[in-house]
Amino acid sequence: MENTDGRHLIEHTLEYLRKQAVVLRKQGKKQQEIANALGVSRVTVGTWLKNHKLHGNKSFAGKKRGRKFGDKRTLTSEQETKIQRIIQEKMPDQLKMPFALWNRNAIKELILSLYGIDMPIRTVGDYLSRWGFTPQRPLKRAYEQRPAEIDKWLNQQYPDIVKRAKSEDAAIQWSDETGLSNASNYSRGYSPRGQTPVLHQSAKRFSMSMISSITNRGQVRFMCYKGAMNADIFVRFLKRLVKDQPRKIFLIVDNLRVHHSKVVREWLEKNIKKIELFFLPAYAPERNPDEYLNRDLKLSLSNKSLVRNEDQLKKQLISHMRKIQKLPERVSSYFKDSNVQYAI
Repeated sequence: MENTDGRHLIEHTLEYLRKQAVVLRKQGKKQQEIANALGVSRVTVGTWLKNHKLHGNKSFAGKKRGRKFGDKRTLTSEQETKIQRIIQEKMPDQLKMPFALWNRNAIKELILSLYGIDMPIRTVGDYLSRWGFTPQRPLKRAYEQRPAEIDKWLNQQYPDIVKRAKSEDAAIQWSDETGLSNASNYSRGYSPRGQTPVLHQSAKRFSMSMISSITNRGQVRFMCYKGAMNADIFVRFLKRLVKDQPRKIFLIVDNLRVHHSKVVREWLEKNIKKIELFFLPAYAPERNPDEYLNRDLKLSLSNKSLVRNEDQLKKQLISHMRKIQKLPERVSSYFKDSNVQYAI
């Protein structure tokens, strides 16, 4: 029988052969007889038996094949750790690099500037995969955002609002505005490869706006309007909120100029026992739970049939919002996002 090269056998086959070699040896077979029976060399059998004598049944599994972890890598473990830390803690522009995000080209340039290693782009990708780094769509934050103001809101201002709401038996609500248009992007649709589907839309542009408020218990109020938000429209919404409302409302809004207008201030002064406004930090819409209602609305409508006129757009908007009003658990789920969990 021609001997088999053990390097070409899969590991579980080798494990079986090692066990059989020990069994045959215990039966009094000689090494050459065992080698002939298993189709391997006499030297291989001798090595198996010697390993079994030294390590017992643990020797059946053999040693792990291939390169050792980290062997033949271009970067040392210390260099890898430093690069990972830089990617996690800084953005390319902070290092005066001409990239907005960390892509493979940016990391390739980083490695070159730090260690003088001109690493192939494919190898950069292999390192990123090994580190558990994946390409992801970034969350957008306003450049003008002030972290100190956000920290103050989270750790001082909002906790104070909660305390006041409890002492005055007031209901906290979150409000925001959004707009919909027939020119909005629609989700992808399946089509044969190379045949891009065609979406036939009206050339005429029309839109509809909405202002809404939600609570962390899933309650929703909304109002549709045309055009841009102004003081009169906002006051009209506030009147709807307080109508037949047994509890005072603490309404949290963003820093839209309309919210600070003279008309709004004067109306609020006359209705101070019914409602008060509180303002989120500037340029921090992700801290408003009502933003997630707006996302839900836009995503849902993008998957519905095309609208041909303003009336159809308004009908779809109202239909979806009335559906949401009947699903408090869905609304409460918006508050599970890490940016707004503080409002639960």
